[in-house]
Amino acid sequence: MTDALILTHGAGSNRNAPLLVAVDRALTAGGLSVARVNLSYREERASGPPRPGDAAHDRAGLRELVVKARSEGAGGVFLGGHSYGGRQASMLAAEEPGLMDGLLLLSYPLHPPRKPAELRTAHFFDLHTPALFVSGSRDPFGSPTELANALKLIPAPVTLQVIDRAGHELSSPGVAERIAAAFIERFAGFL
Repeated sequence: MTDALILTHGAGSNRNAPLLVAVDRALTAGGLSVARVNLSYREERASGPPRPGDAAHDRAGLRELVVKARSEGAGGVFLGGHSYGGRQASMLAAEEPGLMDGLLLLSYPLHPPRKPAELRTAHFFDLHTPALFVSGSRDPFGSPTELANALKLIPAPVTLQVIDRAGHELSSPGVAERIAAAFIERFAGFL
C-alpha cells in the first residue's frame, strides 16, 4: 500500500504553485503518492482569494478527498497545504480527529501580517493529529518564536521546521528537498 499526501494551495494560488510542484516532486521521488489539488473555491473561480463563506466548503472538499484516498486503499493518508490551505487542513483535522494520519502545514498563517493579536489558533486545542509545521524565519504571518509558542496549545505531537531567511512563500533554494526530508523523518513510523 502506498501512502498518500493530499496537498493544497494558499489563498491567492492554485494546485500548480511552484512550492507545491517542488514539494510534490521531492516527496514523489521518496516514494510517496502526492495529489496536488485545488480547493473548492478555486474550482469555482479561477482567480481571487476565498470569500468568508468558502472555508467550510473548502474543508468539505478536502474531507471528500481524504475519504476517497482511504477507500482506494492508501496506506497512511496525510493532508497538507500552504498558508490558507494548511489552515483549512488543520481545522478539518481538529473537527474530525483520526480522519487523516498526519498534517504537513507550510507557512501556517498564524496571524495577519502586522496584526499579531489576531491569532488563528482557536482550533489548536482540538488538534489531535500529528503535524509538521514548516515556516520561513522571515514570514510576516508569524515569527518562529510566535509559532513555537502557539504550537504549545496543540495536544498532538508537532514538529516545527524553520527555513532560515525564507519568507511566506518558502522560495529558498533546496527548500522542497528540506521539506521532504523533514516530512519523511517526522512520519517515518507511518511511511
